[in-house]
Amino acid sequence: MKFETVTEKSIRVLVDTFYDRVRKDDVLGPVFDEALHGKWDEHMPRMYAFWSTVLLGTARFQGNVFGKHMALSGIREEHFERWLSLFKRTATDLFENAASREMLLVADRIAGSLQLGYFGERTVRL
Repeated sequence: MKFETVTEKSIRVLVDTFYDRVRKDDVLGPVFDEALHGKWDEHMPRMYAFWSTVLLGTARFQGNVFGKHMALSGIREEHFERWLSLFKRTATDLFENAASREMLLVADRIAGSLQLGYFGERTVRL
């Protein structure tokens, strides 16, 4: 059964499912493991807060997403392709169309902003 609406509970399921897939992914897993080695337990609540903020407007997240990501080295277009692909699959697996559409728009904007920071242009889209 899919979620029909975005709630704090459904965001938690989304984030947990997505990052479980990321950690197992051949392309993204090593990048995230290097950045978050030993810090997953503190990172996940931040991700719940981030997605709650961008999807529900809760303003629970405080931080510099752009700056943190720009500090990572070795990021390539294939990382964005995989991130967007996994996010899209996760959102569409868990949510009905109307709910997943908004998530995908947000994820695409986030990926676009980070690509501009890394590459000076946007090359990968949903």
